[in-house]
Parts: sequence; structure tokens; C-alpha cells
Amino acid sequence: MARTPSTMLELGTPAPHFALPEPLTGKTVSLDDFRGKPLLVVFMCNHCPYVLHILDGLLDFAREYIPKGLQMVAINANDVANYPDDSPEKMVEMARAKDFPFPYLFDESQEIAKTYRAACTPDFFLFDADGKLVYRGQFDDARPRNDAPVTGADLRAAADAVLRGEKPAEDQKPSLGCNIKWKAGNEPDYYG
Repeated sequence: MARTPSTMLELGTPAPHFALPEPLTGKTVSLDDFRGKPLLVVFMCNHCPYVLHILDGLLDFAREYIPKGLQMVAINANDVANYPDDSPEKMVEMARAKDFPFPYLFDESQEIAKTYRAACTPDFFLFDADGKLVYRGQFDDARPRNDAPVTGADLRAAADAVLRGEKPAEDQKPSLGCNIKWKAGNEPDYYG
């Protein structure tokens, strides 16, 4: 099922806790590692055409905004039994090939994705320095098969506001992408 929108988790929601393995380093990375600064949590995967369409732009965004004080982490929650391109080994390959400037974590149980009410890849959740959700929406208007340029305009505007200590505009467009590939019988109730 493609073209799945974000669930648009309620603004102000506290950042749900996570502690997940980073296949590249073998370390466990948790929400506690990011306290006190704004944090962008991105649900993504290796094979989704929506992710691949914006990936270079997302990496450019990360390389620009991490030095400004934004923290970032990416999480892959796809069922790797049915989608082996999203396996931890393939995550390591992608993170190395693209020189990811942020941790890329594996949510094998899919429980973290459910806690965040993640629905699609990519799905973006931006929390302020107090750990409250201030943006959940699209990177920009670019999609596979449309002519919109990959600019990250929507996420950039939100990140700029957060880094200034302001709240982003509340008019936020849902992200759109491939559905998270849930394990059989593990589909969350919020999800179509």
C-alpha cells in the first residue's frame, strides 16, 4: 500500500522513549542521549521510493542543521522478513554509502513506531528542547513522479522556528509515503 499519510500525532505530545540498536556501531541509542536540545525523529527505510526521492536532500538538511543545534535520529521499523532490503545489514550499507550524520536505528519489534504513531516512510517528528512535539509533517511537496523540487522547505521552516525558540506554524501538511511494513498481525489500531 503506497501513498500513506502521517497520523499527525497531537502537537505537544512528549517524545516517547526509545532505546534501540544502531546496526552500524552495535551501540544502543536512546531518547536520553538527546535530552535538552531539539530532536528530529525520522521513520524511514532503505527501499521506499518516497524516502529515496528525498534522501540526498534530507542528508543535506542534516549536515546543515545538526551543527546549528538540531539533533537527529532515524528509525527503521519495517518487517525485514518480507522486506530484506531493510535488514540491519542493508541499513549499515546505506549508512556507510551515504555517510549518515545521524544514528540509523532498527525497531525490530515495531513497538517504537507504534508509540510514535508512525504510519509511513518518511514520517517526521520534531520535538523542542523540552521534548514536546512541535512539528509532524512533510519534508516538502516533492514526491516521486511530481516535478516539485526537493528543498525540505516545510521541515526547514519548522526547524528554523524551533532553533529560534519559537513554535512552528500549526498549519502542517502530513508526510506522505509508503506504509510501514508491519509484521503480520502486528498492525496498529490507528493504522488503516
